[in-house]
This record gives sequence, C-alpha cells and structure tokens, in this order.
Amino acid sequence: MTKRIGTVGVVGAGLMGSGIAQTAATAGFPTIVRDVADGPLAKAKAAIEQSLAKFVEKGKLTAEQKGAALANLRFTTDLAEVAQCDLVIEAITEDLEVKNVLWRDLDGRAPEKTIFATNTSSLTVAAMAAVTKRPDRFVGLHFFSPVQLMALVEVVRTVTTSAETFDAAFDFARRIGKEPIAAKDTAGFVVNLLLVPFMLDAIRALERGVASVEDIDKGMKLGCNHPMGPLTLADFTGLDICHNVAEIMFREFRETRYAPPPLLKRLILLGYLGRKTGRGFYDYSVNPPKPANLGL
Repeated sequence: MTKRIGTVGVVGAGLMGSGIAQTAATAGFPTIVRDVADGPLAKAKAAIEQSLAKFVEKGKLTAEQKGAALANLRFTTDLAEVAQCDLVIEAITEDLEVKNVLWRDLDGRAPEKTIFATNTSSLTVAAMAAVTKRPDRFVGLHFFSPVQLMALVEVVRTVTTSAETFDAAFDFARRIGKEPIAAKDTAGFVVNLLLVPFMLDAIRALERGVASVEDIDKGMKLGCNHPMGPLTLADFTGLDICHNVAEIMFREFRETRYAPPPLLKRLILLGYLGRKTGRGFYDYSVNPPKPANLGL
C-alpha cells in the first residue's frame, strides 16, 4: 500500500519554496515553511497572500478556499518543526555542499517515517541521499516556476529510493493537482537535459551571427509553435541560473553541448541576468522589451 503523506515541510522560503508551500496548502496539506530568518518568511507570506488573492480575483479559488489555504500554512525559523512532517521538501540554493549540510542536520532530527525530497533542478539526487541514513526514503521532486501555475513535477528515483517512497511522492504530486512524470537520477532529469542544450544552442547561433535575437526567438515560436523563444526563455529563467545548471551538467557528462557559451559568461559578468535585472538578451526598461545592444 502506498504511504499517504499528511503533513508537508518546506525548507527555503524563496520563489520556489513559497510556490511549493502555497500549492500544498491550497490542496489541503498542513504545511510548515522554514527559513533561516524572519525577513524571508515575511516576504514569502506576503507573496503567497498576494498570489492567492489573484486566484480569487480570477475566479480560480473562492475566498473560503483562500482562507483555508492560509490556515494550513505556518512559518518558522526552527528546523526541528519541519523535521516532524511526513514529507520535507528542500528548496534552497543550488549548491550541493549547502544542501548536504541541511540534509545531515535534518536526518538527525526527523523520525524514521519522514520522506526527504529535493527540488534540485540539476544536481544528482543520490549525492544528497548518500549523506543521510535514509537513502531509501529520499527522492527528487522537481517543480517548475511558477509552481502555482506549472503543471509538471519530475519525480526522480535514485538506485536506492524504495518503491514505497517513489509511489508516495508520485501520489503526493497528483494530490496537489500536478502531473508527475518519472525520471531517473541523471543530471538535468528529463526537461533540463533537453532544454538547456536548446537554450545554449540558441546563444551559440546568436554568437555566430546566424540570426538576430528577435529572429531566433520568432523562428522558434512560429516554426515550432513554442510559447516563447529560447532567448526570451533564458532571460525569464535567469542567465545566471542557465549558466549554473549548464556547468553542473557539463561536469556530469563532459559533452560540449552543455558547456556555457562565452557570450553567456560575458553577460553574467556585466550583471545582465535577464528579466530580474532588467537586461539580458532583451532590454526590459521599455515596454514591450526590445533586443538589447550586445555589440555583436
């Protein structure tokens, strides 16, 4: 019989963590959000309240459902509180050493029943499961941003993940209204394994003068029916995040298609990280955004 998860702990109150917490709470799960300081927790709470209000405004939730979701949420700086949940989902910085400090600490606090899940987008799950005493109860749950709107969750199974743990994680993803897919524990899983080279190839095409920023994006939108072009997508994701994920995958596979192009590195050095900094492949200081002057 599949283990039924009842309570959820989320470690990390950033964009992904708050989105995961909101989604779980809206689906009826008592959810505890933990961060290291009150400031990030207050910011996450405000963002969740604002997001839920928008859902009510658009008729996707009732005011009563919004109230119930907020009632399901609790915020804390105490790691011991989230450790007692049936499922603990980690959504902190994409740094293996930092993550493993957390996992060692949690492993010593959590009861045997607790399932650990990482929201990593590129690191191998086994590298985290190996530092705990519960590698059979360790799984990947890779959500996509914005979590509240994106349907997909990659459920990642390592060689040590038990069938019961995998089934419980898969069932949980469905119970919070997501569409789960099964992925093996390889860097990038399914989506980033295919998506990252796509974005990097678009940057290389720009470097080589194949076409302009605007025409590369327009070509993929109109020719392949993509909702946005690869360079717009890179800006939306964050050029620094694209670079970091590419580096992790390049170290894993040693294939040049995962190597970050020089242009991507130069933009990051200049602080042009995409939409979040107002400039990347596009200039977001104007509306609508226009292709940035990259000196190509």
